[in-house]
Amino acid sequence: MARSTPVKKAIRSLTWLLVIIAGLTALNGTATLLNDSGREGWWNGASWVPELALDLQGGTQITLAAQLQSGETVSSQQLDQAVTIIRQRIDSAGVSESEITKQGTQNIVVSIPGRPDNATLERIEASAKLSFRPVLFTGAASTAAVGGEGDGATASPSATPYTPNPDLESTPTTSPTNGSDLAYITPQLADVYENYDCAADNDLATAPDDEPLVTCSTDGTSKYILGPVEVQGSDISDATNGLATDSQGNSTNTWAVNLEFNGQGSDQFAEVTSRLVSLQAPQNQFAVTLDNQVITAPSANAAITDGRAQITGQFTQDSSKSLADQLKFGALPLSFSVQSNETITATLGQTQLVSGLIAGLIGLILVVVYSLIQYRALAFVTVLSLVIAAVLTYLVIAILSWREGYRLSLAGVTGLIVAIGITADSFIVYFERIRDELRDGRILENAVESGWKRAIRTIVASDTVNFLAAITLFILAVGNVKGFALTLGITTVIDLIVVSLFTHPMLQLIARTRFFGEGHSFSGLNPKALGAVYRGRAQFREPVVASGRKRAGGREAVIRQTIAERKAAEKNTRPVDESTRDEGKNS
Repeated sequence: MARSTPVKKAIRSLTWLLVIIAGLTALNGTATLLNDSGREGWWNGASWVPELALDLQGGTQITLAAQLQSGETVSSQQLDQAVTIIRQRIDSAGVSESEITKQGTQNIVVSIPGRPDNATLERIEASAKLSFRPVLFTGAASTAAVGGEGDGATASPSATPYTPNPDLESTPTTSPTNGSDLAYITPQLADVYENYDCAADNDLATAPDDEPLVTCSTDGTSKYILGPVEVQGSDISDATNGLATDSQGNSTNTWAVNLEFNGQGSDQFAEVTSRLVSLQAPQNQFAVTLDNQVITAPSANAAITDGRAQITGQFTQDSSKSLADQLKFGALPLSFSVQSNETITATLGQTQLVSGLIAGLIGLILVVVYSLIQYRALAFVTVLSLVIAAVLTYLVIAILSWREGYRLSLAGVTGLIVAIGITADSFIVYFERIRDELRDGRILENAVESGWKRAIRTIVASDTVNFLAAITLFILAVGNVKGFALTLGITTVIDLIVVSLFTHPMLQLIARTRFFGEGHSFSGLNPKALGAVYRGRAQFREPVVASGRKRAGGREAVIRQTIAERKAAEKNTRPVDESTRDEGKNS
């Protein structure tokens, strides 16, 4: 015999839930095995155990000191802006639950959970001002030379940092007309470049914005003579990575970095690129410097007049994202140097984590006890639903831990504990709607469907409010509060999944069982115990007895007859006039 529609829907929902759980388990399991093998790839850092945050695990503390010239001071506003940008840099690397605070009047303390990788440390330590300078000359770091008497000279590494020769002319013989004018290369500047050692002479890579600069690329393979700053990094309004497009707007397989400038930056960038596009290499290059080191020096292939530029090259997805993050979050109002880098212990530790987990367990036990008292055998649906929700939540957090750098803090654990109440609330709403339908005289199968239609609206409305609150907290808050907001948002979505794909389908199936369908006294769905009354659709009654014996067919026949009568009565929606029925009985 073909299954009824509700049963088919229930089996389909449970199948989808099984697919979701199996998919998440397979994803995390496969990534963990690949990570344990030591091979590099998207699975790096995968584990069955989520990473812990600073308050539970400890981590690394870096102190940044503002670099000031004699007589300069740091304003509180500048430090606040620097804290915000450094936090954006760290978060863009996927490191969550970090702490960035001011220390005194000119220091910033960055605390990161665990031991950060080199890329994250570079994001923090390369905390100087971002700027754009035109390239005047460039060459390989080990064999660079500038025209003139130094042609063909080779720079050899020096044991000590190079000191500029004061006897050489340091003033241009003619006044430079623009940032690309080679008149900036004076004999002294050429000598500095020729003898500059990228490994030893980093202290020389400093110059005011309106003067040329001798420096190297961040990897130390190339040396540059750069013109004065012509566009500030603070004029970048956005930077993203993505696949490059051709002249027809079609996507290619090449990764690129997309830049957007504000009004002032657009005008300045248009002026510079209009000049560079007509020059020969390397003067057609526009170098981007961070901490006075060149992070990229693309050539200008066209005049960019709309403030939207695209940088292409030998990028991978990761390298293009790294450069985009540097460009987007690199413009600090101050330059900083690393004053200290040390390991710190957990501020709370394992004891508080265990206490939080015990609190969650107590809350779970109380929910189960309440369900047993209030709903009796129906409580097993509550318990199984909570187990399914816990499994889904754990898998999602474990995946977020290695894919997005999420770390579980005590605030995050608090969000998980609160989620127990949110999930239990959904069950209560649904169960009470079913009970209301039973009190109105519906049989259990119909009560499950009618109760679901009423309950899902309430559940969605409640979860929507919780989810909006979680989003608001996540956007506006910082630090541990973000962790609370994230777990609250995740568990709210999982609550909807569980109640739709597990709780409701389970009720659809158990409604067809004899134990629940006949309203066993321990089922929690006994119509008589719930105070069911006749409301014009059906009537609950005691089995009819004749001559001390039940009517032919026994109790089961009476029950079948009663259910059949109730089903037939539900089809007739016209109310019965009680007074008329009573008069008929009296007559």
